[in-house]
Amino acid sequence: MPEEEKKKILVVDDEEAARTLLRSRLEASGYCVVTACDGLDALEKVTAEKPDLILLDIMMPRMDGSEFLQRMKTEGHLDYIPVIVLTAKANMREFFLVQGAVDFMVKPFLSKNLLAEIEKHLQTNLRT
Repeated sequence: MPEEEKKKILVVDDEEAARTLLRSRLEASGYCVVTACDGLDALEKVTAEKPDLILLDIMMPRMDGSEFLQRMKTEGHLDYIPVIVLTAKANMREFFLVQGAVDFMVKPFLSKNLLAEIEKHLQTNLRT
């Protein structure tokens, strides 16, 4: 599939190993992947890359996932970019859904479950 036809996913995580693992799994599934190491980096990538979906870690330096979501909402990006929160903090589900995330997955998770959620939200986003 030509690069411009692939869906683009922005992976935001401060752990390089997590970014690398997600990138390899997503690229193997046919997605174009862009990565960011924290919320500040991600804000720049959202503007420059215009991803179709964002996978967002919460605990990060400089700007965490919560602040990133707030900035996305105030700048109007959440109107069209679905954000799936990936975190070890299982008790924060409702908070992040209210913040504007479309889904919330607790680490560790199965790759097949993540891929199913990504596909579901990309399909939903196509209809809106």
